[in-house]
Amino acid sequence: MSGRGQSGVLYGVGLGPGDPDLMTLRAHRLISGAQVVAYPSLAGGASFARSIAAGAIPAGAREIVMDVPMTVERGPAQAAYDTGAAAIAAELEAGRDVVCLCEGDPFFYGSFMYLFARLSGRFRVEVVPGVTSITTCAARAGMPLAARNERLTVLPGPLPEPELRARIDGAESVAIMKVGRHLAKIRGVIEALGFTDRAVYVERASLPDEVVCPLAEAPEKAPYFSMILLTKGADPWL
Repeated sequence: MSGRGQSGVLYGVGLGPGDPDLMTLRAHRLISGAQVVAYPSLAGGASFARSIAAGAIPAGAREIVMDVPMTVERGPAQAAYDTGAAAIAAELEAGRDVVCLCEGDPFFYGSFMYLFARLSGRFRVEVVPGVTSITTCAARAGMPLAARNERLTVLPGPLPEPELRARIDGAESVAIMKVGRHLAKIRGVIEALGFTDRAVYVERASLPDEVVCPLAEAPEKAPYFSMILLTKGADPWL
């Protein structure tokens, strides 16, 4: 921990996809020794990030909760990160290190990047990478994504249908994230391109209620933490 008269260090710690066993040793060590932990939560709800790290958070640690609304408009979420950054800055200025919990990897669709943008110019920040949802889904599906000079394309599910179609059609392997309420649109695009038998659906990878199945057998509704993997090479089930 930081010495007297010095600013604290902000650690952006990747927690992996959900199973606490997939946290890195460094992540667990930092969380276990933390005086202050910060994490996002759905406004008015529980924090998935905290649930992953719960077994490692010391009993006496101070917790900074950032209630982040899940809305299409960016303003409310940005305001939540402003408030969270101010609370974290106060701890850092007092010489206390802060461990910020982030699902997956902090710099891969991770919420920590918004705090990094606000605080890295004023304080020392260290980023601890985490196991990504893409690599976890590929492992759980038994589906290699890229070899030798093959390319992997990562797409967010909310993309407009024409762009999804063009990018999937021109790709070799595809990981489509943030499927959620966009499942029907994405499924339709893949069916129209004739790739349904090459696609695998994964939801809540590494958690007890995990689902892994061919896209053709996927449920009608998908949670936010779901992904579709598609390869155009060898049979993904071989």
